[in-house]
Amino acid sequence: MTTVYEHAATPEDLARLWVERANAGDADGLAALYEKDAVMVFPMGVEHVGRDAIRTAFAHMLQHYTHFESEETLPTLRTGDIALTSTSPADRSRGRYQVARRQPDGTWLRILHSSGYFDE
Repeated sequence: MTTVYEHAATPEDLARLWVERANAGDADGLAALYEKDAVMVFPMGVEHVGRDAIRTAFAHMLQHYTHFESEETLPTLRTGDIALTSTSPADRSRGRYQVARRQPDGTWLRILHSSGYFDE
């Protein structure tokens, strides 16, 4: 059975969807927010390349953290089909930013993500 996930209609939707899926403990749903070959740095200094590696990193994170707060979104920068999004961290991380790309169907997925929710 394949889960049907809500797609991000705007780059800003990605942050909301991320928090919803993280709070639901859904590593597969989190990974679905990323392109197949996306790159994520999480925790700081640890790089994960590809959706499968990102899913594994989130599964590990969800074993340690079960609640995430929505964060204040900062202004999105766009050029064509690329957007830089960021939020003001609600935790002690050193910053959070993402690059998203508009897909052929008009939805958005992350291609680059740097975050610091936890340092292990």
